[in-house]
Amino acid sequence: MRQIQISFFILLLVVLFQACSVKNSIKKADKRFEIGEYYDAGNLYKNIFPRISFKNKPLRAQIAFRQAECYRLSNQNRAEQSYNNSIRNLYPDSIVYLRYAQTLQQNGKYAEAAKNYSIYLQKDSTNIIAKNGILSAKMVAEWKKTPSRYIVKRSKEFNAARSSSFCPAFLGTSYDFLIFTSSRQTNKKVVQKNNSILGQPNNNLFSSRKNATGKWESPTLVEGDVNTVKDEGVCSLTEDGKIMYFTIAQNAENSKKGTEILSSNRAGGTWSQPQILKIFADSSISVAHPAISADGSTFYFVSDSKKGLGGKDIWRGKLESGECKFIENLGSQINTPGDEMFPTVRADGTLYFSSNGQPGFGGLDIFKATPKKDGTWTVENMGNTINSNADDFGITFAGKSENGYFSSNRNEPKGYDAIWSFELPELVYVLDGKIVDEKGNAIPDANVRLISNTGLNIKAQAKKDGTYRIKLDKDLDCVMMASARGYLNQKNSFTTRGLNGSKAFVIDFNLSSISKPVQMDDIFYEFGKWELTSASETGLQSLVKLLNDNPNITIEISSNTDCIGNSASNKTLSEKRAKSVIDYLISKGIVAERLSAKGNGEDKPVVADAITVQKYSFLKDGDILDELFVQKLTSDQQDKVNQLNRRTEFKVLKTTYKLY
Repeated sequence: MRQIQISFFILLLVVLFQACSVKNSIKKADKRFEIGEYYDAGNLYKNIFPRISFKNKPLRAQIAFRQAECYRLSNQNRAEQSYNNSIRNLYPDSIVYLRYAQTLQQNGKYAEAAKNYSIYLQKDSTNIIAKNGILSAKMVAEWKKTPSRYIVKRSKEFNAARSSSFCPAFLGTSYDFLIFTSSRQTNKKVVQKNNSILGQPNNNLFSSRKNATGKWESPTLVEGDVNTVKDEGVCSLTEDGKIMYFTIAQNAENSKKGTEILSSNRAGGTWSQPQILKIFADSSISVAHPAISADGSTFYFVSDSKKGLGGKDIWRGKLESGECKFIENLGSQINTPGDEMFPTVRADGTLYFSSNGQPGFGGLDIFKATPKKDGTWTVENMGNTINSNADDFGITFAGKSENGYFSSNRNEPKGYDAIWSFELPELVYVLDGKIVDEKGNAIPDANVRLISNTGLNIKAQAKKDGTYRIKLDKDLDCVMMASARGYLNQKNSFTTRGLNGSKAFVIDFNLSSISKPVQMDDIFYEFGKWELTSASETGLQSLVKLLNDNPNITIEISSNTDCIGNSASNKTLSEKRAKSVIDYLISKGIVAERLSAKGNGEDKPVVADAITVQKYSFLKDGDILDELFVQKLTSDQQDKVNQLNRRTEFKVLKTTYKLY
């Protein structure tokens, strides 16, 4: 009996000790969480969770949620399971569904994300993040079908193993010098201690320049006094490269002070002792991610000020005497209750930033905000390929070009950030073609004239083989005319508007002779009749176009038959067929006095030429395909020759209609 009592007492002590141990561990983890040491806190919560009894669902739910929050806030990709554990243990705050949905979206699970966004909206029907999340889940498939034209590549030059590199910025206007932030080792002999916020060494500012061969050199620490034992972050440089603004995060023991923005001046290649840029009177308000306008007057930054719209917002102000004044929030077109960060501003005032609250692929997406005259913005997602379902941020452009670098943790299993290059290939529009006569022979001395709605006026001469080539710009409406001595003109038109990629246009011209009859091979009649068939529409429309392209000509339409049947009947039939073509042309607006009809019957048989002989080997150049010739042929050959003789032609009578 005494032994049983002793065993029970020992068991009770163990239970009490474990309970006390779990309680103390939670207290320690909560303290780390409250001061923003998310990486360390997440590891503590990870060890605590399996030690909590399955019966204690409220505590399991709370610890799982805190664990998930730590993973999310320290950019680790393990948050999904922890949020799910919290929901399974009935976490009482509906915020868990919003965070779970955001994590699912970032992991590319859009249908599940939409489901959890909907659950959260039942509790908070006006939440913008959830609404945008559902919109994103619906739109992402369509977005992926129409990727942007940007070509992106992971930059080998700037990234290092087992570390993050991000937020590049060009120094100067030659765009051959880059400054960026990185957590890489600075001294191989000294192992850098990981910070307790992200679980990586504190960041420093590094630089790289292109050498004489145009290759980027190995990155080195920025020279001067900007790098310290603290955590240096995102930088921005004035256009002349003489002033740098950058973020610095304080050590944990000074955690009551938020992140700050410092400025440093460059002289002789090194940077001076940084000075704090005064923005808010309350130094506990974090400010970060500076971006200076090209003229140096407007200053953009990010802050978690309670006067914002929630999360981190983008603000701007005017720089005066080392202070940022006239501060304003950029408003609801840019900012959401989520996080808007990493602003970049170009010389024309276009703002680029990252957001996890605007509609996007997941995580942080990069957005382009174009200012309008009324002070509002046109905001658009930069699309796939710039954006992914991971975090994409910190973009920089090489001047006015659409080339540069940005940051992303896509395809990074441990969540490290890497620098990627992007390039927008120039749209190339080329017009190629060939100018030939009605027999398909090249016209080497032909000319092409192109006129656009923008005032472009180009004249190109065909080569000996009749080909020509013209390079074009985008967003043009073009009218063309091909001409050659002894031939009728021919017009055409096309546009380069609304195209998303390069394109080679092919426009050939078939010029009709002024001095010789021109056969129309695609004019057809009912057998033994003069009614035009529907198959003739294409040929007839071409004839209408030719007459409109050449408004000063008059023509004769002649119809010809084979030698089968009565000669008088054939002549009457051919006259009616020619008249049918004339009637069609008049119905399409061609003035009757420009047209005349003639029926030749079988009186004008075809005379074989080189092209005819090439197609029909039983013929010789110069053969007259009359009735006497046809009678000497085989039955199959007769059918082919009769088909050749059944034709409609036109010839030009005058080229001076209404010129005088």
